[in-house]
Amino acid sequence: MTKTTLATVATNQTAMNTWHVIDAKGRTLGRMATEIATILMGKHRPDYTPHQLVGEGVIVINAGQVKVTGNKAETREYTYYTGFPGGLREVKLADYIEHAPEELIRLSVRRMLPKNRLARKMISRLKVYRSEAHPHVAQKPTPHSPKRAPSAR
Repeated sequence: MTKTTLATVATNQTAMNTWHVIDAKGRTLGRMATEIATILMGKHRPDYTPHQLVGEGVIVINAGQVKVTGNKAETREYTYYTGFPGGLREVKLADYIEHAPEELIRLSVRRMLPKNRLARKMISRLKVYRSEAHPHVAQKPTPHSPKRAPSAR
């Protein structure tokens, strides 16, 4: 008979003290965002529990050098509402990459997380920086290597 393992307070504390650094230079936006969302949720851990915060922290550097494939930069639009009458705004993906790449990565990851209160705690553990410098040296982050697809033979 198999035994279900659930996360405990001790594993929760271990996860809260673990940080990963992901370099966005030359990485595809969507593929990188799925890896970040998996780490934030804790799905890469054997003791993943959906209703507990077992995910680890993520620091993304070089956000300004993230890339998108195809012609998404010119065609994809993000819409938001300001709250005022006639306040529907549309922003192209190319504008996000040029002016606010940090917000673009945060938005992409947030949409991949569950839609609940726990996700707000998860997204608060995502730190995104446009350049290579970040102020989180004291957390002793470990570099995260991207998952590579198996080569076709």
